[in-house]
Amino acid sequence: MILFTAGSLILYYGAEWLVKGASSFARSAGLSPVVIGLTIVAFGTSAPEFVVSIVSSIQNKSMIAVGNVVGSNICNIALVLGLTSFFRPLSCNRSVIRRDIPIMLGISVYLLLISFDSKLSRLDGATLFCGIIIYLFFNYYTAAKESENLSGLDSIISEPTADKTDYISRQGQIIRILAGIAGVVVGAEIVVNSAISIMHTFGISEKFIGLTVVAFGTSLPELATSVVAAIKKEMDISIGNLVGSNVFNILGVLGAASLIRPIQIPGGFVGSGLLIDYLAMILISFLPWLFMKKTFSITRKHGIILLSCYVGYIVYLTIKVL
Repeated sequence: MILFTAGSLILYYGAEWLVKGASSFARSAGLSPVVIGLTIVAFGTSAPEFVVSIVSSIQNKSMIAVGNVVGSNICNIALVLGLTSFFRPLSCNRSVIRRDIPIMLGISVYLLLISFDSKLSRLDGATLFCGIIIYLFFNYYTAAKESENLSGLDSIISEPTADKTDYISRQGQIIRILAGIAGVVVGAEIVVNSAISIMHTFGISEKFIGLTVVAFGTSLPELATSVVAAIKKEMDISIGNLVGSNVFNILGVLGAASLIRPIQIPGGFVGSGLLIDYLAMILISFLPWLFMKKTFSITRKHGIILLSCYVGYIVYLTIKVL
């Protein structure tokens, strides 16, 4: 209990530093918060998924490697976005609806298609990893264009973009971002390790552990960061963090893991039940687009629907284990 409390405190303060550093960096660099959320914050909070899946792949625990990513993506949208919007309704940049969520959905469908042969080969891994490089360059290009537009506006409107009392030096911004990433990663690891040990003791299957406990544990950084960002009214960082994290989980995490060692799916893609998990991930990823396509916002009602989906999914997994 002491370790759990300590891990939770580290997690919270790490998230607070990460959000403050990232939002300050975005303002001073002339970048939109949503781009920072989709890249720096998202990749930083996905560090636990990256480590867990890489280690699981090396140790030939393929179901944890895949289950961690699929379960984490479900958790990020259904639980994290659901909880965040339940406590504070979220509004988002139009580009998230028109560009970023469709990209996330397209990548999820691609993962479904390449998994039907019950493995992720090195070739599959290479295509996924190339995808994350293209995604990074795409966001860099988008950020550069937005920065040019903002510079043009600044030359016309000489209005300050941030309060001088909130100024943080570039070095301070980077230190806060790195310290925040370290905090959320270490805090999440402390919180989840005891739970994994207990479940192993009771002989729970790798797939169930990967889809539930490990996925939830590795999603704790996203949960803490998105909630803190929403509380501080940094809505674009909150939503961008989740969408970017899901993209990185599939392209970067599974791409790197299957490049290191081809991932075999014991029992087959359909027989193991992973097909249902993939379809659940795609459906849940589609819901935010459906909710936000007209109003560009997620209400408390939408948050309750997302949370209900997560509870339903966990009940389904539990019944299968029992």
